[in-house]
Amino acid sequence: MALVYKAKDLMLERFVAVKVLREDFSVDAAFRERFRQEAKAAANLSHPNIVTVHDFGLDQKHLFIVMEFVPGTDLKTRIREKGRFEVQEALELMSQACLGVGYAHRAGLVHCDIKPHNMLVSPDGRVKVTDFGIARALATISPEERSDVVWGSPLYFSPEQASGLPPSPASDVYSLGVILYEMLTGQLPFNSSDAAELARMHREGRPVPPRALNPEIPKPLEDIILKVLSKEPSARYRTADQLGRLLTGMQAYKTSAAPVPAISPTPMPQQEAALPVLEPAQTALNASAPTLSSGNDIRPERKSPDWGTLLLWLLASSAMFGLIPFWLYVYLTLRP
Repeated sequence: MALVYKAKDLMLERFVAVKVLREDFSVDAAFRERFRQEAKAAANLSHPNIVTVHDFGLDQKHLFIVMEFVPGTDLKTRIREKGRFEVQEALELMSQACLGVGYAHRAGLVHCDIKPHNMLVSPDGRVKVTDFGIARALATISPEERSDVVWGSPLYFSPEQASGLPPSPASDVYSLGVILYEMLTGQLPFNSSDAAELARMHREGRPVPPRALNPEIPKPLEDIILKVLSKEPSARYRTADQLGRLLTGMQAYKTSAAPVPAISPTPMPQQEAALPVLEPAQTALNASAPTLSSGNDIRPERKSPDWGTLLLWLLASSAMFGLIPFWLYVYLTLRP
């Protein structure tokens, strides 16, 4: 849709990026409106992981957007160069992308065109999301709407977008999952030269499990990716924030393929005891669990009596048994 130039702001003496709508698209009212929408949507978002928009205007019949200049390259170029990312590096980059997209979701926007081409990576490893050209405001999306024209990138869009159904934040989450799958395995979950076939694969196909292509991927991370690539939006994480928190937590996961050494307790007489080997994630989850003695030396914890309940029981018993003599007295006194 546009050409992007590196330029220098002579007033503020800084480099900027100037995005100019291509001349052949400038005559189309729909493209002009979409370009204006991109500028407006991005200008309302202020986040370290989203490219900042400085200005928008018309010059010599050319619409332009002045944006923050991000040195470096886009994530798609990085994927082509590396082929496959280390798990920790992929998690770090995708966690940042989730922060930016999640902020847009909280602001009421669905990006609708999440792909690695729209993620800029600076030399210091900072990720910035850009290109809100087909973003949708959540307030304008009706659950009943249907569209014969599908906007987005067939390699990365969600099954509901492929079907012409309304997008949601879960649609962006699906696209983030496709990118993470590509970064960790070096290939896309679905690939075809035909856009219609790609749409069908997103709607009906099942991706190859990531660990079958890269055994270094931890099993919990594979489970997250496969959940994100679910066909039904309700089966995924609802927003990029939710996915981002999980990926940030996964960064602490030890990805070493070396087995965790088993702890061998001293055997009890006539009994060989063996403790189970825990995966790193299980170890973290069980760190706060109470420690039990090995073998059969397990004693239940003694609980102190509930004095309040006991006192109430005594009062109730006293009241009940005290009423019996009283009613006997009344009965005997009033009996003819």
